[in-house]
This record gives sequence, structure tokens and C-alpha cells, in this order.
Amino acid sequence: MSNSESDEATLPGRRSDAGARVKRSKLLLRLLAVGVGTFGPGWHASGQETAKYTTHVLNLPSHGEENITMDYITYDPRTGYIWVPAINIGSVLVVDTETEQVREITGFATNMVERNGRKAAQGPSGVYVGDGVVYIGDRADRSICAVDEKTLARKNCGHIDSTPDGVVYVAPTNEVWVTSPGDDTVRVLDADTLEQKAKLTFDGRPEGYAVDAKRNRLYMNYEDKDLTTAIDLKTRKTVAKWQANCGPDGPHGLQVDQNTGYLFVACSAQAKVLNAGANGEELSSINTGDGVDDLAYSPATRTLYVGAAAAAQLTVARVDGAGKLGEVAVVPTHEGERNGVVTKKGVVYMAHARPGNFTGMVVAAPSGK
Repeated sequence: MSNSESDEATLPGRRSDAGARVKRSKLLLRLLAVGVGTFGPGWHASGQETAKYTTHVLNLPSHGEENITMDYITYDPRTGYIWVPAINIGSVLVVDTETEQVREITGFATNMVERNGRKAAQGPSGVYVGDGVVYIGDRADRSICAVDEKTLARKNCGHIDSTPDGVVYVAPTNEVWVTSPGDDTVRVLDADTLEQKAKLTFDGRPEGYAVDAKRNRLYMNYEDKDLTTAIDLKTRKTVAKWQANCGPDGPHGLQVDQNTGYLFVACSAQAKVLNAGANGEELSSINTGDGVDDLAYSPATRTLYVGAAAAAQLTVARVDGAGKLGEVAVVPTHEGERNGVVTKKGVVYMAHARPGNFTGMVVAAPSGK
């Protein structure tokens, strides 16, 4: 997840003129009307396969803002809820995927920072499902709070002395690991008390994460070194480094298939498969369009979902037994849509970041869902 405070500072600002509003309205109408993804050449692992997707816009409470900025969002399979930290309005929005009813948890800290001559909002941004709770990281007050996954009641909070970015629950050790790229560290918190247990310092900016309980590892990228690394969860030592070969922007988000050991790496305009279960070699890649930050993966169907904010599209691909990615569909979305999560039914909900003022989420569903 590239730092959203940085994204806000460097991407184009709000468009408030009438022409931009008309353009936005027409685009939303096209989104609602299109209902069908465009298709790629298909997947040949077991015969050619393509898929159709319908899309719609889920409106969110914006409190008068013309844009809701998000970074990572998450899906809780136990409750069927999507958790959406809304950075600039200081809320966490919780979507029931059965009814698409939206509830709002308010009162998270926000503030404004200036980067590269532009002001940007900081607020709740990191999110991860734990054991009965969902952990929320807030950049404004440097807090990590636990929220009950069913009642949505806020429980205890911890604080660190650096700006949190990624938040991940590590079940094998009952810890919460928090990336802080501002000082090249990862903070290890007790998952129950949220007190800091350790401060790990690395030789690059932590970006993206994936837990592999089967191999007792946490995978993490260095976005400024174009590296993907493997860290032992018990010793907390780096045990492997692999070239991501993403280019100057470096690698971003990560997902892992623990059964196969395939590690999916998000580059700015590609998704790659590394063989983390062996020597980390690159097995395949697929072009996705520009503006990729994170990706979603369904181990049950071996399907990868990659949203590209600049290209305004969602690429759906499957990976075969040899780690080769094959395109299943390319679905039009909306400028700024990225960082999707996928439900048990294969429905994708997408987060939004600038450019492209927007106060909703694009939802892409396989036809018939």
C-alpha cells in the first residue's frame, strides 16, 4: 500500500467545476449500465475460459466531501463484512455483503499534512481481521485499535512512535505487525494488549505484507529497493531476499497461496508470481494497466484480482499448477479504483484513491451472482 498521505499529496486535486461534475455523473451512469466486463484470451490450463462481470456503484456516507480516500480494505469471511477505513472523514465503514447495508464507526483521529506543496488528510487507513476483532491503524494519532468484528464496538488501543501504514495479524504468534515506512521499521505488538513487544529495523521501506503460517513466514516488500523478502515469524530475521523486478516504483502489495507457496506481487502495471515455496524465482506475470497498489486472491478458485486506479479497470486472472497466470476478464471500473477484496461468492469490492473524485465503491460480480 503506497502511503495514502503521499498519494494524496502528489495526485491531482479535487475538480469542483460543473463540467467535471457532469463528466463524473456520465461516467457513473456508464458504469451502472455497462454490466459486462471485457474479456481476455482466457485461461488454457483446462481449456479456454472467460467470464462476464456485472458492476454497480455502492454509495457511501461522505459527510459533504466530494471524495472518500481509502487505502487497504478487508473482508471478514466469518461475518461477511467489508471493512473500509475512510481516511479523510475519520470513519471506518462496515458493509454487509448480503444486504450492502453500510454502518459507520466514527471518531477516528484525522489531521492534515503538507507534502510536496500539497495538503493531504491523514486518518484511519490500515485494517486487518484478527481473532474476533478487526485491527485499525490510524496515521493521525499513530494508534492501532481493536474493534469487535460483530458488534463493531471499539475495544483497546495501542500507540507507536512512528506513522503506521500496514497492519497485519499474525496468528501463529498472536501478534500484530505494523509497518512504518517513514523510519524503515516494523513494530510487533501483542495482539491482546496492543503493547509494543519489538521494533524491527530494515534496510528498506516496508511495503505490502502476506502471512504464510505453513512456512512460518511473513513476506514483505522494500518499495525503494525493488525487493521481496521473507521474514521468519519466530526469530524475526530475514531469511530470503528476491528481486521483484517491478522497476523504479518498486513492488507494492502481496498475497500468498500457502498451499502452493506461490507469492503474488503487485507492481504498478503488472502482477507477478514468485515461487516463495522454493527459491523465489519468477514463474509468470500479467499486464494489468497502470495504478496497481494491492491485489486480492482466492485460494479456493486460484483466482487473482488486480485493480488499476489509473487504467480504471479490474483484471481477473487464474493461476495454474505451474504458477502461470491466465487472463479471465478485464472489467471497466472507475478512475481511482484499486485494492479490491473478494468475498466467498467471488464478488469484488474495490477501494478508492485519487485521482477521480468518488464517494462510492465499484462492486464487480460474476454474472448470476
